[in-house]
Amino acid sequence: MVVGDFESSLGTIVIGAGPGGYVAAIRAAQLGQKVALIEKENIGGTCLNVGCIPSKALIEASHHYHNTKNAPFAGINTENTTLDFSEIQNWKDNQVVKKLTDGVKFLLKKNNVEILEGTGYFMDKERIRVMHEFGGDTYKFEHVIIATGSTPIEIPGFKFGKRVLDSTGLLNLAELPKKLVVIGGGYIGSELAGVFANLGTEVTILEGQSSILPNFDKKLVSFVEKSFKKLNVVIETNALAKKATHSDNDVSVTYEVDGKEKEITCDYVLVSVGRKPNTSELGLERVGVELDERGLIVVDEKCQTTLENVYAIGDIIPGLALAHKASYEGKVAAEAISGQDVAVDYKAMPAVCFTDPELASTGLTKEEAIRLGYEPQVSEFPFQGNGRALSMGKTEGLVQIVSDKNTGEVLGGQIAGVNASDLISEITLAIETSATIEDLSLTVHPHPTISETIMEAAEVGLGLPIHI
Repeated sequence: MVVGDFESSLGTIVIGAGPGGYVAAIRAAQLGQKVALIEKENIGGTCLNVGCIPSKALIEASHHYHNTKNAPFAGINTENTTLDFSEIQNWKDNQVVKKLTDGVKFLLKKNNVEILEGTGYFMDKERIRVMHEFGGDTYKFEHVIIATGSTPIEIPGFKFGKRVLDSTGLLNLAELPKKLVVIGGGYIGSELAGVFANLGTEVTILEGQSSILPNFDKKLVSFVEKSFKKLNVVIETNALAKKATHSDNDVSVTYEVDGKEKEITCDYVLVSVGRKPNTSELGLERVGVELDERGLIVVDEKCQTTLENVYAIGDIIPGLALAHKASYEGKVAAEAISGQDVAVDYKAMPAVCFTDPELASTGLTKEEAIRLGYEPQVSEFPFQGNGRALSMGKTEGLVQIVSDKNTGEVLGGQIAGVNASDLISEITLAIETSATIEDLSLTVHPHPTISETIMEAAEVGLGLPIHI
């Protein structure tokens, strides 16, 4: 890094090195742009460092521990299973997260992307100021891609601190909690509740709505609720969290359900009620980049903002806050800057929750299809009828395929079950290519595999089921 204050010219500047930003930077460089990437903390952003990747590492480790401890297969004695939580954390940080972030740094270097450490904000419509520990530097730009991501929402009465944590704080705990309260039963809350319940922590989820995971089909969510019940996870729905009261060694949570006030004492509280876009300290108002009422940046189908040479992607624009969505948008923005005729297409944007069992969805639900004028049908196949699932001891779940009754075109799909996160890509591809359920049924799937459940669900839709 250059010490001091100077002004330099760059072609494309990307602000934020998360899964949207670093992908945008690499694609822009591949297309011949001179690229600089501004990052104030860690290359890889929230996802690689304190979000998607470390949480999935802990999820995997917790499943292995729980399954070993509880001997899911007859004839296996696991009475000597032990747990070293600090060693799991060390593995997660050094063998998973560090390897991936080092890999991203290598890819940026390979593609000649210049990394600028610091915080960037707009001085005017053609200059960005980057503040760092040595002062600040000013850069002129031709184009900017904003990819600053989001941060957890802090709610009244629950100020983040030693025992009231956001997801980052919980993922980095040095000790395994004996008791944990999770406020918010969405993606993050449910995934991390599962991690710690598998590791032996007493977990209570306080969810403000009538069900956890409200963005998923209730039938699919029921499988997760059954799994939580086996782990003795307490789920309080329609619960309003009111305040946290600290002592030296624990924290008490006061909440209200059906007008009745309750209190629970635990070691730590996770607050996971959503995230807010990081758009307030970029100087956007100075250059005329429009925001909506939620602080999200207004963009068109090319991810272009109201300032024609500035683009925005990821959690700071409308839509689901998904890492793969940000990466996709990053490629579109970089290609648009290079003059390519591109536009975002959200026809099939998969979403996954890594609970037990995993939940995944893509495309349209039946209700969404009806609103768009389709005449949809839903065909289902249970994992209980799949030989591979039975041999794995993982028969909980089902596949749902939403198709058009008149044409057979695949419109959407939902899966609850083992490997749902991988299976959903087949349905996503079917939607993107306008395939029909007949196409899926005629595609030969290897046996015995979990993927056969998709073929079987398609056959149900055709009225020709074999294994049900």
